[in-house]
Amino acid sequence: MNDCVFCKIVRGEIPAAVVLQDELTLVFMDIGSVNPGHMLVAAKPHVENLQGMDGELAGAMFRSAARAARAIEAVFRPAGISVYQANGAAAGQTVFHAHIHVLPRWENDGLTFTWPVKHPSREELEKVAALLRAAL
Repeated sequence: MNDCVFCKIVRGEIPAAVVLQDELTLVFMDIGSVNPGHMLVAAKPHVENLQGMDGELAGAMFRSAARAARAIEAVFRPAGISVYQANGAAAGQTVFHAHIHVLPRWENDGLTFTWPVKHPSREELEKVAALLRAAL
């Protein structure tokens, strides 16, 4: 993708503060950081989302995310670490190139997530599980 900002970063056409890279991933500092240490793990090949990843790339993405989290822990000793990966505009994805946010967290750092729990019945859970199993 010639106009993809993350592809341009991967190709070295746009500067980035690179933390680590391997054959399939590039980890760099997020210019829109929530907290110091906020990194992005980007796929080197252009894939739009998680659904576009094969098993090898998905594994590489999470291996790099785990390495990034360990580095955050060693340097910042945060109260927690958030890992966030969005797929599609409705999920909050703004750059349509697969990536994972890995960021240190502290109490009252201003980042909040709401999770409106719906409490479906056991029967509904089993019905949806059966549909998903069939799709696999």
